[in-house]
Amino acid sequence: MATVTPRAPTDENPADRAISGEGTPEATWQGWTRLNALPEVQPAELVPFGGRAVVVAPHPDDEVLGTGGLLARLSEISRQILIVAVTDGTASHPDSAEWPPERLARVRPQETRAALQRLHLRQVQVVRLGLQDGAPARIEASLSGALSELLQPGDIVFTTWRYDGHPDHEAAGRAVHSAAQALDLPCVEVPLWTWHWASPDDTRVPWSRARRIVLDGATHARKLRAVQAFRSQLDPDATTGQAPVLPEHVLARLTRPFEVVLI
Repeated sequence: MATVTPRAPTDENPADRAISGEGTPEATWQGWTRLNALPEVQPAELVPFGGRAVVVAPHPDDEVLGTGGLLARLSEISRQILIVAVTDGTASHPDSAEWPPERLARVRPQETRAALQRLHLRQVQVVRLGLQDGAPARIEASLSGALSELLQPGDIVFTTWRYDGHPDHEAAGRAVHSAAQALDLPCVEVPLWTWHWASPDDTRVPWSRARRIVLDGATHARKLRAVQAFRSQLDPDATTGQAPVLPEHVLARLTRPFEVVLI
């Protein structure tokens, strides 16, 4: 059998991971034996006693969709949590009369607060940077500076994967990865849109780094309820005729009874 050489994505070829159509169906992922056989990692292993989890979310809802179950588990074992909200997600509804940027800037942070309450988080701090949604170059530059002030020894930093497909996710991933490296801190990357453009055994994805965080029934239920707090992203836009930003086929890939991280 021929050896398959991993084909890592590059910053120079973002079209390699374009987000279009409905993407790879969740049924296809569930039919992939390796997904449910990924090595399991415990929250206490990811964030040892005395450590602080720092979750850098490019947009409101990324922290819950990617690591909501992990956050709930970390809170249960008394870990400190800092959520860095990079943008307020004001570019999610272009040309919408129902959801103009000014309204999104008010509502989306409120949705995050409601979601975190539904996760029953304790010892959580939220820092909002208010950077411009949809401006990846500025996000990367400004976030790098902010992280130098926010990160501290003992932090374990979580963010979207550097090659996740969404330009803002990738910019945040690059900034966090560089800042963590400079401070010799662990950086855990979270694939979100990756599930859309990738496919089982896709050589562009570093599956050897992938680990599963298994969610018990109660934790999974809390995450599902928390996701429902993001009504701006879950309802269709009557003024533009656009479907929800997070339709059912997208949610299916992000609300499994386990979460996948790259360590």
